[in-house]
Amino acid sequence: MYTESITHRSYFLDRDMHIKVYGHAGLPFLGFPTQDSMCRNYEDFGMIDQLRDFIEDGRVQFFVVDSVDKESWSPGDPDKGRRAWRQEEYFHYITEEVVPLILERTGGKLPMTTGMSMGANHALLTFLRRPDLFQGCLALSGVYDSDVFFDGWMNETLYMNSPERFLPNMAPDHPYVDLYNQKQIIICVGQGAWEEDGVRSLKYLQSVFEEKGINAWCDFWGYDVNHDWPWWFKQMRYFIPILLERTGN
Repeated sequence: MYTESITHRSYFLDRDMHIKVYGHAGLPFLGFPTQDSMCRNYEDFGMIDQLRDFIEDGRVQFFVVDSVDKESWSPGDPDKGRRAWRQEEYFHYITEEVVPLILERTGGKLPMTTGMSMGANHALLTFLRRPDLFQGCLALSGVYDSDVFFDGWMNETLYMNSPERFLPNMAPDHPYVDLYNQKQIIICVGQGAWEEDGVRSLKYLQSVFEEKGINAWCDFWGYDVNHDWPWWFKQMRYFIPILLERTGN
């Protein structure tokens, strides 16, 4: 399997950031790690090994990034405004620094965002804010509710990073609605242990998608499906062939 470790200086974050590349060709995935984790997250927890056949056969390629969750979504800094702004800087790092790097290495092929848990939040948020940059989104076990992470606090910056807030206010004739419907949106959650907030938040987003006429596949798996890696392995292996077929890769 082709692998590569990239270190580059981020203008928006003013620090060195890292990207781990897995695979030489295929449908590119921009992978966000689980909460507070870094670019080796998928490798360290076994996801890359689970998808080895897809990667080695040149059907998919992963670009897994670092997070800055400890400075944004995770509690710690008492200044919530600073935390929200750090997330905004991270969004611009992804869209204006990481995506061009992926496009350069894939010959201009738009990536698919993906992630599990907090990574799913990043994957969906990034796609919804800039659908022009991506083929779609595959989000697993996210909690798409900023109140959970900010104790109900809100400002304009956090609003722009909270799909459960900005999406309901999007005009039905907004050009993004048509653009969403040209892409692949798959959001999955189990209904087992530690998935309660994910189920609640996805049911709400599902109602918003339906109201706006956005064709998102919101898939609720069984009551034995927990918020954990073994289930995310199964979900990724289930959805990737569907995405490959739908995107013609």
